[in-house]
Amino acid sequence: MSALRRLGRAPDLPLVAAAALCAAGLLQAVVPLDDRPPAADIPLTLALVLGSTAPLAFARSQLLPAATAVTAATLLTPLSGRLPCAAALPALAALLYLTGLRCPPRTALLLAVPFVAYALGPAPTAAGGKPFGVALLAGAAAALAAGAARRAGGEAAARSAAEGAYAHTVLEHAARGERARIARELHDVVAHHISTLSVQAETARLTTPGLPPLGAERLLAIGDTARQALTEMRRLLGVLRDDASAEAPATRRPQPGLDQLLTLVDEARDTAGGGVRLVVRGRITPLDPGLQLTAYRIVQEALTNARRHAPGAPVDVELHYAEGALRVTVRDIGAGPAPTAAPDPHAAPDAGHGLLGMRERVAMAGGTLRTEHGPAGGFVVAAELPLREAAAA
Repeated sequence: MSALRRLGRAPDLPLVAAAALCAAGLLQAVVPLDDRPPAADIPLTLALVLGSTAPLAFARSQLLPAATAVTAATLLTPLSGRLPCAAALPALAALLYLTGLRCPPRTALLLAVPFVAYALGPAPTAAGGKPFGVALLAGAAAALAAGAARRAGGEAAARSAAEGAYAHTVLEHAARGERARIARELHDVVAHHISTLSVQAETARLTTPGLPPLGAERLLAIGDTARQALTEMRRLLGVLRDDASAEAPATRRPQPGLDQLLTLVDEARDTAGGGVRLVVRGRITPLDPGLQLTAYRIVQEALTNARRHAPGAPVDVELHYAEGALRVTVRDIGAGPAPTAAPDPHAAPDAGHGLLGMRERVAMAGGTLRTEHGPAGGFVVAAELPLREAAAA
């Protein structure tokens, strides 16, 4: 198959094929294969043979004129009292196929009109009569249709590939944006801890009575290392902040945690106009601020999706402090979005990014996320986050 494709792309193939068919057609005109004598009008016969085979050499540079010339010569040959030579039929089929492949459908239909006219009313003296005209029409239609079908298939494959590449690019940009937003939020949390470490080391060095010189030197080194780490982290993650749209320092707030979850539920209840209930199960334990931020953002995004896809529907938010994990479940009884493992690649550019953001956050926390339709309808978002060691008070 690959050898045939390479042969079809050979630059000299049309010229070689035209030369071979011309030679075969001229040989048949001079030395007939049947018992009939040679044609009486040899110049006319030779001209029709050349007209129905030689234009194949121009299939790549002048396709439409070549196909028109071969069509005219092939249809005029029966009117001269003889059937077209055997070599004319492959040349005609090849040019019609290429016409259907490369030209618009309207052009292919126009080229089929002469064959329809010939099949409907051949001249009484035409060789082959109506059966030959019908057979010629069927062959021409098959060649044109085959080329058009391959053209349509290639265009459909190209569109599908372009849509797939566009969807992949959109999802990549969305995932990159979510990761940047998560990194910005976690940067605030980590920066707070590093700053606290630096302050505590400096305070211990200055306020501890009787501290040995070596201990003071090590505490000083700890403080310097913490400040250097904070500077390097800010430098590396500074590219993730959009200075043009960043909030003013006066409007920036600390990153939220589970302490603000009740306020979030109250705001969702007032905004959605439906019942939003918060249920806490298990023994409440202190959690790492980064894990609290992840859980808060999951609930926030799930409530936003519920308000968007199931406005006014009751929503339950459940926090379950299990052994070794925090389970966050948000369920509603509305229609909800379709439960997919990833956003639909054929959806609009902003569709599915809420679930994508939740998946990115859960993956960063080392947990798992499950989204599905509920057994009694609605939509369920369930995340399981492994518990980390709580931050020191």
